[in-house]
Amino acid sequence: MGDLEVRPAEKSDIPAIVAMLADDPLGAQRESPDDMSPYLAAFEQINADPNQHLITAVRQGRVVGTLQLTVIPGLSRRGATRSIIEGVRIHADERGSGLGTQLIEWAIDESRRQGCQLVQLTSDNTRTDAHRFYERLGFSASHTGFKLQL
Repeated sequence: MGDLEVRPAEKSDIPAIVAMLADDPLGAQRESPDDMSPYLAAFEQINADPNQHLITAVRQGRVVGTLQLTVIPGLSRRGATRSIIEGVRIHADERGSGLGTQLIEWAIDESRRQGCQLVQLTSDNTRTDAHRFYERLGFSASHTGFKLQL
């Protein structure tokens, strides 16, 4: 990955991660970068759970990408373990550089390493560019997802 370091997120990375989460039309509506306290509390929970992997991509000391990988053991599919990729964000300056592909490939490789038989993700219906990106990487839009806001 050249000058790119992919590593577990650190507490000091949280402001940069939140800034990336907020840097698009959907994120701008649901993120609040002015108050780090809920993000820091979430980071502590994520960090304490061995099935959660909050990852950052760092180039020249700057956080330029992130994703969260969750590993879930299950009974379905003959007791298969699966992973879920969430919160994929690439810094605006890095979009189109191949960094997203590198991060997703890292997540797939880590899923294999952890014994997963399936990698899944969701993407908002409005993110058509992201859908093409995931399809290009071999993902298929095989299911319809549902959410209930609580």
